[in-house]
Amino acid sequence: MEMHQIRYFLAVCDQLNFTRAAEICHVAQPSLTRAIKLLEEELGGPLFHRERANTHLSELGRMLLPYLQQVYDQTQAAKKTALELTTGKRLQLRLGIMCTIAPAIVLDLIEVVRKRYPALELMMVDASARALEEQLLAGELEAAIYCIPGERANERLHYIDLFREFFMIAIPAGHDLAERSEIRVRDLDGESYVNRRNCEIYECASAVFAAQNVRCPMIYSSERDDWVLAMIAAGLGFGFIPKYSITHPGVVARACVEPEFWRDVSLVTVRGRPHSPALGMLVRESMRMEWLGKEPLALQAAGPP
Repeated sequence: MEMHQIRYFLAVCDQLNFTRAAEICHVAQPSLTRAIKLLEEELGGPLFHRERANTHLSELGRMLLPYLQQVYDQTQAAKKTALELTTGKRLQLRLGIMCTIAPAIVLDLIEVVRKRYPALELMMVDASARALEEQLLAGELEAAIYCIPGERANERLHYIDLFREFFMIAIPAGHDLAERSEIRVRDLDGESYVNRRNCEIYECASAVFAAQNVRCPMIYSSERDDWVLAMIAAGLGFGFIPKYSITHPGVVARACVEPEFWRDVSLVTVRGRPHSPALGMLVRESMRMEWLGKEPLALQAAGPP
């Protein structure tokens, strides 16, 4: 079955006249008639009954009409979308963002991209760092903003460093440790711990706590930072949270020292995979951004004047 056969069939359905249908399709009538006949042979029966002044659909033709109309409409829609994408009239980009990154950090990038490229359809997906990496490698995402501390970089991926964010000790405002500007890991021995289930440095931090013989019983765990912060504010325990994710008024943040913990977050793409114009736009704007007050990457690459 060829698409031109479907188009001819639909034209005859609309006109109920082979001559007028051929004119609309800009084809000679014998060619249209021959195409319809081949379609009938393939489908196993006549699609039309032709009488002198009364061409009409057969039972088979009436049954197949909605299906062939759908095939034609979807094909036309696909062609239109492809044309818009290849000519730059419409751009799409699927971007993954690590769910533990505070929205405020990436909002400036999203706003700039939206204003400068109004034709871009940006579809954002939030998930854990490992889930994003799996989706990126599987081709479900074109780019992702995330990090997996403590692991070697994947050779299949390309990383553009965006920002470094320190982890803080989050405690209730009235906690005894709130009077300090810094909190050592060993100062937390015996304190109850409120866990962020998607914390990307949990394994690294647990090893450090164990090495210093610091024990902190976990009494609450959630995938949502807002719930974790609410539980900390309620006095259930302390949390181990990136600096810019601590937004609850009842929670104070103190620097974690001996040792410090931080995460280096990157914009990640797949090496060797053809990049769309939309991804090129995102990369350019990412390198122009001042991430957490850091000098834009494009200026760093250029070096001193």
